[in-house]
Amino acid sequence: MGTKRRKLGNPLALAVMVLLMEKPMHPYEIAQTLCRRGKDTTTKINYGSLYTVVQNLEKHGFVEVAEVQRQGNRPERTLYGITDAGREEATEWLSDLLAVPAREYPIFETALSLLGVLHPDEVTRLLEERLTQLEVQVASARGGLEKLYETLPRLFLVETEYQLHMVEAQAEWVRGFLRELHDGSLAGVEAWRRFHETGEIPPEFKDLEERHFEK
Repeated sequence: MGTKRRKLGNPLALAVMVLLMEKPMHPYEIAQTLCRRGKDTTTKINYGSLYTVVQNLEKHGFVEVAEVQRQGNRPERTLYGITDAGREEATEWLSDLLAVPAREYPIFETALSLLGVLHPDEVTRLLEERLTQLEVQVASARGGLEKLYETLPRLFLVETEYQLHMVEAQAEWVRGFLRELHDGSLAGVEAWRRFHETGEIPPEFKDLEERHFEK
């Protein structure tokens, strides 16, 4: 089961529609509310892209102008509200994202897939640096989360919990990988070292590549 291809793919569009289910808002108010609620940690938000997203939502009939406010000499403020089509789209989209695992391509995975071009000792140094930063992130996020628990129901903090868990999981994986690099138990590490010492691709690596493509 795959995710449905949608007219708008920017996650910010989903966040806007969900927020407008509460009440009509001006784009600037939408951005302020998302940031105040900490949604900028899960969705990339900037005012320029937000206005474009709102315009695209209106173009597709998911939001509409609900009110134009005029106050003295101030510029007009256009408030947007969600349409029935928007409610349906937001509900289906969110349900899809929750139920169907999507293949994502984090940049760290890209780096891991190409790390062989660096010497094992250099990879060790770089990953130790990364682990230090991850541990700082974990400590900071855990402390912040504990404070938030004092004022907010857990329901509104589940994405922060998930972020913390993912950072902890990454730190644990990096820690284990470093352990194997240090004690030499990582399968293929000696051939990896020889490659950097001789500049020649080890025969065992060539054999693995050939067998892989034969499949």
